[in-house]
Amino acid sequence: MRAADISDQLTSVLVTEEQIHDKLAELAARVDSDYEGKELILIGVLKGAVMVMADFARQLQRDITMDWMAVSSYGAGTKSSGVVQIRKDLDTDLHGKHVLIVEDIIDSGLTLSWLLENFASRGAESIEVLALLRKPEAAKVEIDCRYVGFDIPNDFVVGYGLDYAERYRNLRDVAVLAPHVYS
Repeated sequence: MRAADISDQLTSVLVTEEQIHDKLAELAARVDSDYEGKELILIGVLKGAVMVMADFARQLQRDITMDWMAVSSYGAGTKSSGVVQIRKDLDTDLHGKHVLIVEDIIDSGLTLSWLLENFASRGAESIEVLALLRKPEAAKVEIDCRYVGFDIPNDFVVGYGLDYAERYRNLRDVAVLAPHVYS
């Protein structure tokens, strides 16, 4: 589904699918170079990061392993509650591993801050973050994100894995959801 198919539910398109793919290829080249000679594990944060993780991993020119963690701090709302609940834990022991957390979006940073502390306590050799999107104006904590795709305004966005009440994840573009949809 493209933004044009549901334009009555959106106010604007921030990033197109084509721009996303170009940026993921650019970020993958950097990651390939930065982790040359190192074993790398990608950890995707479910459910939002599914699209980013799949397309990013396919751009890499190296062997990697992947794992998934499901955490929630949103529920069905449009703002993070800041309270993190683990819905699915990792299957992989992180001790001594080079970890790259793959995120769809950094909003308040509260969930990601919690994840960084959690993974550090599991003995990871290194932990870096790749985020397709970042909302600098929404940050409540400072997150050192080594690989950022796009900085976007502090609007409620959907698409490319991002949802509202489990809808719009399959939108190929990232767009601002019209307030009449969620108010």
